[in-house]
Parts: sequence; structure tokens; C-alpha cells
Amino acid sequence: MGHSPSSLSKSGPSSPPRRSRSLSPMAPPPQLRLTAPMQVAAGDSGSGSASSFAPPARDYTQDLPDEILSLVFASLSPTDRNACSLACSRWMEVDATTRHRLSLDARAALGNAAPALLARFTAVTKLALRCARGSGADSLSDYGAAAVADALPSERLARLKLRGLRQLSDAGLASLAAASPAIRKLSVASCTFGPKAFVAVLQSCPLLEDLSVKRLRGLPDTAGATTSIAEDIKFPPALSLRSVCLKDLYSALCFVPLVASSPNLRSLKILRCSGAWDLPLEVITARAPGLVELHLEKLQVGDHGLAALSACPNLEVLFLVKTPECTDSGIISVAEKCHKLRKLHVDGWRTNRIGDFGLMAVARGCPDLQELVLIGVNPTVLSLRMLGEHCRSLERLALCGCETVGDAEIICLAERWAALKKLCIKGCPVSDRGMEALNAGCPSLVKVKLKRCRGVSYECIENLKVTRGESFSISLDIVLEHDAGSASENGVQENGQAQIAELTDQMAGMDLPANAAGAQSTHTINRMRSVMSAIRRRFGNPPPP
Repeated sequence: MGHSPSSLSKSGPSSPPRRSRSLSPMAPPPQLRLTAPMQVAAGDSGSGSASSFAPPARDYTQDLPDEILSLVFASLSPTDRNACSLACSRWMEVDATTRHRLSLDARAALGNAAPALLARFTAVTKLALRCARGSGADSLSDYGAAAVADALPSERLARLKLRGLRQLSDAGLASLAAASPAIRKLSVASCTFGPKAFVAVLQSCPLLEDLSVKRLRGLPDTAGATTSIAEDIKFPPALSLRSVCLKDLYSALCFVPLVASSPNLRSLKILRCSGAWDLPLEVITARAPGLVELHLEKLQVGDHGLAALSACPNLEVLFLVKTPECTDSGIISVAEKCHKLRKLHVDGWRTNRIGDFGLMAVARGCPDLQELVLIGVNPTVLSLRMLGEHCRSLERLALCGCETVGDAEIICLAERWAALKKLCIKGCPVSDRGMEALNAGCPSLVKVKLKRCRGVSYECIENLKVTRGESFSISLDIVLEHDAGSASENGVQENGQAQIAELTDQMAGMDLPANAAGAQSTHTINRMRSVMSAIRRRFGNPPPP
């Protein structure tokens, strides 16, 4: 769906017709030039002669109303839809008047082409302005943004996405926001404007509900300071804002006043952002107590920040991914106040600071828990038994890299987790003895996925399939070792060498042409060799047979 200004402007209604091999994309032909095979008599089929083709008697698509054509276009991929829009002038018109999503190459020339483009696509509600990597110096400027803003369908545009606009400043974003008062979702990434630009966004877009900010390059280097920024930038109240995502920002603390000015905020995601977040979380939760979903990934946040979540009694979804300063104490403070918790994902990063005590508090305080994902966390029978007894709705469980999860823990699941439907175990020391307990336990279990569990055999998996019936699905992915004495820590080396051996066997068994019909085949072979070289560089050479 990514049109460049030049390609779209050339295909506009006012441009002269353009020659192509089979179709003229602009002038409507008397009949659609679709081809159908002709019936050829048996006596006419000489050796080496190709069958003749002729166009159909009439174009039956002309009988279809525009509404039906628009439904057909809506089911096509962006590439196919772009191709169909060039078939004839009627299809181009139907496509232009019914297309809701539009993605444009946002280089400097877009400022001149925008009026004609947006006048052609009159039904656009979702607009994306993208500039490819390496083209940032030639991206849309403030002058071009003003021209685009004048042509925007201000009453209909509901979503705006900006990517890689390195020449766009605060003033450029302000002009786009002023021309889009009905916008409900704004996503910006890899741009150079700063946090002050979003003051104009909140002032001009009172209906804004979803804001996503990623990899901005115009943020001040505050080294974790928040007080001065909070005093300098005054964000207006964002009463309609429901979701905020901050990702890969080295000074994301600049946006704390913005988030705190959203009393009706429901979802907050702070991913891989620098700075200390204990105090900012306390400020945010005090002003937005209606939070329902919170994602924290690779942040400097500890138990004090988790304790601030006690101000959000409606919290249902909590993701703690690689936050090494969080311990059982922080999980306990969340479980004591957030009784509506339904999903809990914890990636302990193998720090062993979250374990049985925190999980037992979750079992006591969150009876509605439905999904639990533990990565690098070490639960035992003590916490798993309590979770099965208190959380009667717990249906999905994932245990990844849990060193303490063995046969005893799997047997506990089989005996206590009656509601469990989906189970994923990865890199845990379980064996056939534990898995066989699932034959008689977990009556609701329908899907099991095992990966890197070397103690489980394929015979055990087959027995489980036979015992539980056809509605039960189970998969086992065992990392193959070429050297029984030495295995890599995470199995990447073994997987890569197995892939190399498999690709080598496939290439050896291929019937590759040796003549010229194979200019294209030669190109394919070269590409395959390039892929093989890349895999060898990544994983090393395969082991000798």
C-alpha cells in the first residue's frame, strides 16, 4: 500500500494515458482484456505449436455494481489492490473512492503532490507518512507538512502514522495536528521533534485516544531529571486519552507529565526507556487510577514502583519483563490490592528475586487469574499447588527456563490445575515420569507445547496423544546435539547446524538445469548460495557426517 508521490500522481485522472504491454491503465477499453483459452481442434494441434488465446465475448465485470467491486477490493492485499486499480478507469475510480488506508512515501516532493493525491482518495481515514531508512535528509519538511495539512480530509482522518521524518520539527507536527481535529490514534517513530510538539497535539486533537511514541531523536538529554522538564512543559488535560506507548526513548521521563494529565488512561506501555521509574509510576498511578493494563520492559523500576500500583484496583494485565530490581515484595504489594488481575507475565531474567512467596501472594489475592507466564522464575510445588487451589479460572500457563520445575511440579499441575487448557514448557528439567501424569490429570487440557526438554521422549508424547484422544494437541521440539559431550547453553548452535545440514541435503537433491533456459535458475542458485553463506557465518560449518 506504499505509494510514492510520483507513482500516484502519474496514475491520476488528469494524466495522459500510459502505454503498457497489455492494458492501458487510463483509457477504459471497450471490453476488459482478460484472456480465455480457445478450443483447438485435435487435428490442428501440431507438434511444438502453442494454443491460441482470445478475449472473452464481453466484460462481465461491467455488470457488477460499484458496491460489489469495493467489497472485492477490500479483500485484496495492498499489492494486489494497487495492481487492480490500474486495470481500467472504472476500477481506479472505485478504488480511489473506497480506499480507507493510504501509505505515502514522505519525501520532500510529497508537499507538491499531496493536494492531487488526497483529492483523488476521498475516503481515506488512516494515513501513513513514511520515509525509508537512509532517506531521512530528504524527508518531508515543515513546509511540505503544511501543504499536506491543507489537503488532509480533516473531518474523516482518524489515524495518522509518521515514520522516519527526520526533517520535521515541532512546528511541522503542530500543523498536521491542527488539520486533523478528529484524529483518534497517533503513532510517531524515528522522528526528530521533541515533547513540546505534543502540547499542540493535545490542544488540537481533543478526541485522541491512542498515542504511540517510539525512538524520537529530538528529546533533551536530561540524565534522568524530571523536575525541570515537568515545570517547563505544561501539557493540557488529555481527557480522551486511553492508551499510551513509550518505546526506546532515552529521555522518556519527559512524557511523565503528559501521561499524568490523562485521568482516563487505561493502558500504559513503557518499553526499554532510560531513567528511574519508581517515582514517575507513583505520580502516574495517583492521577490515573483507572489503569487496566501495564507493560514494563527493561526498566529501572523496583518494589517501590510496584507498590504504587496499589492505587489501581482495576488492574487486569501486568507485564514485568526484565526488571531485575523487582522482588517478591513488589509482587506481594500488587497482589494485595489488585484483586482483578487476569494476566501476569514475569520475566525474572534469572535473577531469582521472584519466586514462591510472590506467587503464593498472587494465588491468595488474585482469584480471577487466567494466564500466567513465568520466564526465568523458579516456582516449586508450594506455589503451584496454591495457584491451582485458589485460581480456579487459570487456563494458560507457560514455564520457560525455570530450573526448579521438574517432574514433581508437573505432577502437581496434573492433580491441582483442573481448569488448565494450554501448557507451554521450555527449557525445564522434566522427564517422561512427569508428563505421564497428564494422562489422568488436567481434564480441560487441549494443547501442550514442549521445547528443549531433553528428558521427554517421543514415545511418551505418542502415548499422551493416544490416551487423551484426537482433540488433544501436543508438540515436542528437542534440540539435536551433534556432539553428546558438549551442548551450547541455549541451543542456537545446534539448531543452526541442523538447518545447514538440511539445506545442504536439499540442494544436493535438487535437479538444477545446466543449460540456458536457466538464466533465472542461475539467479536462484546464486541467491541460495548467498543464503547458505549467511547461515554459515551465523552458525558455523555443519559437523562432518
